[in-house]
Amino acid sequence: MVELSQAINLRIRLIYYPPYHSKYNPIERCWAALENYWNGAILDSIEVAIKWASNMTWKGIAPIVHRVEATYEKGIKVLSQELEHYQTFWQPSETLPSYTLLMLLHTLH
Repeated sequence: MVELSQAINLRIRLIYYPPYHSKYNPIERCWAALENYWNGAILDSIEVAIKWASNMTWKGIAPIVHRVEATYEKGIKVLSQELEHYQTFWQPSETLPSYTLLMLLHTLH
């Protein structure tokens, strides 16, 4: 995000939602609509599930649905030296420092 912010010369504010608060996460709200839509359907293949998901709407909008076959990598960590470099471009929020960062166009130091 730091590199993007600098490339487009725009300050970007990142806001992190508290973990496990689905009411703040749009995908969780959409998931509830999908569960209601295909309730009772026999989802006996990936193709059937994708078709059902493609035909539902949420707030009047149809989703773009495709199968992701890539492996979701977990446990990847940034080296502390690299993280320290990028942290020079972050300014934590005064009111919510744990959940909000502003990407600066120059370093703090």
